[in-house]
Amino acid sequence: MNENTAIQVKNVSKNFRIPVKGHKNTLQERFLNPFQKTEYREFSALKNLSFEVKKGEFFSVIGPNGSGKSTLLKIVSGIYVADEGEVKVNGSLVPFLELGVGFNPDLTARENVYLNGTILGLTKKELDKYIDEIFDFAELRDFADMKIKNFSSGMAVRLAFSIAIRVKSDILVLDEVLAVGDADFQKKCYAYFDRIKGLKSILYVSHALDSVEKYSDRVLWLKEDRSYEIGSAEKIVNGYKNAN
Repeated sequence: MNENTAIQVKNVSKNFRIPVKGHKNTLQERFLNPFQKTEYREFSALKNLSFEVKKGEFFSVIGPNGSGKSTLLKIVSGIYVADEGEVKVNGSLVPFLELGVGFNPDLTARENVYLNGTILGLTKKELDKYIDEIFDFAELRDFADMKIKNFSSGMAVRLAFSIAIRVKSDILVLDEVLAVGDADFQKKCYAYFDRIKGLKSILYVSHALDSVEKYSDRVLWLKEDRSYEIGSAEKIVNGYKNAN
């Protein structure tokens, strides 16, 4: 892999086995019919996909629901393993993919900041320093001592994102972070993008096409037929809009 490349995805394919619709696969059904075989169909999430993200590049991924966007990010982040092909990552990577991954629902938000931050590699000293900034960015200062299980999904995501951006990393993988906040939170996210653009490599999935067009150096369009197209933000976003 070229030293100027942050992420290399080469001929990657990923399939899932999906239970056939209407086929009963509950625990009760298995108990009553222990020898009944479960029927599955193969679902192709990604097929022979190749691209590279350069160091310092803001690279976005767009496409309709079910086109494999989140699957791609999970493969790049090491959560899923590709069935075929390979992925190489050059540098430290922080993924922001799931709602509140690493959070303990029975702990308070403050306790979870320390737990999640430690998982992501921050020291207690760093977390002590950042704790107020984390809650202010997430707009959750008044909820710091509330248990996470009482948070809405949007509140949990804002908190998780606010922690993640404090982590020292070369590559940031983001999945729909702007879908969970109000205008003020989105404004903070955009300001963060302005601040880090060119300094970190960003792999960004979003349906917010305005932000994709504004910040992206290049865009990958994943299509329903598992073909894809890569090009400038303006070209790909316009093509996607005209196709929908």
